[in-house]
Amino acid sequence: MSEISNANELRGAEFKTLTRKVSTWIWIGLIAVVFAVGGFFIGPVFAGAGFVIGFVIGLLIFLWVADHRAEQAFFDAFASARGLTREKGVQLPAITPLLQKGDSRQTDEMFSGPLNQDFVGSLALYTYTVESTDSDGDRTETDYPFTVVMIAVPESVNDLPELMVQRKSGLKALEKFEDAFRGKHERVTLESEAMRDKYEIFVRKDQDPIKVRRFFSPSFIVWLTDTPPKKFAFELVSGNLVAYVPKHRDSIDGFDEIINVGCAVAARLRAEASE
Repeated sequence: MSEISNANELRGAEFKTLTRKVSTWIWIGLIAVVFAVGGFFIGPVFAGAGFVIGFVIGLLIFLWVADHRAEQAFFDAFASARGLTREKGVQLPAITPLLQKGDSRQTDEMFSGPLNQDFVGSLALYTYTVESTDSDGDRTETDYPFTVVMIAVPESVNDLPELMVQRKSGLKALEKFEDAFRGKHERVTLESEAMRDKYEIFVRKDQDPIKVRRFFSPSFIVWLTDTPPKKFAFELVSGNLVAYVPKHRDSIDGFDEIINVGCAVAARLRAEASE
């Protein structure tokens, strides 16, 4: 059997399995009857329309159930194929700025174990939530989902205790103003124009600037500007590497891509530490 590439491949089979069960049709029938009765109280002419609406809603509910089951089966298949341990409801340690953001944080899925032949770590579907209150006192929650890869690279602690490589988002004219409020961190500007256009780099002010710049070798700069997916970024704090992209990936290709680029950064950190 070929490898399952995403949850959509299983949705149809899961829905077919549900539709073969008598209990499924009993529940759909009950929902349709409830809506028919509700329509009848509005007016007898609405009873038939209520039945149809209830029947469609019942089908949609079981389609959602099939979708959820397919997603769970896909996650299990991915973990099994890669030799990883699947975990749910695990709180990621707040070891880097991304993992400290928001008013609340949750991990929807985490897969831990060997990421490749060189590194052990975790792939996680992580979300932080920001709460806000408007002038009327109504509270709003905004979710920010990410797919992250976490790898311990303790060899990097001496040379690069803290390093943040973020996607460029602000206006260049405001950089000096923003940097005035960065506290113990400072911006690193490399000679590569391609890097300056795509990334913003920050380190702790007391770090050795020579070691920082040596890490960004010409070949690594070319790789960073050409290879990683859109909006890729990474953070390194006390030997803990967190590489990430926005949104939750939901396919084998998506998972493998972020794992591969995360391991590539970890390999560069390890290589620099050994020199």
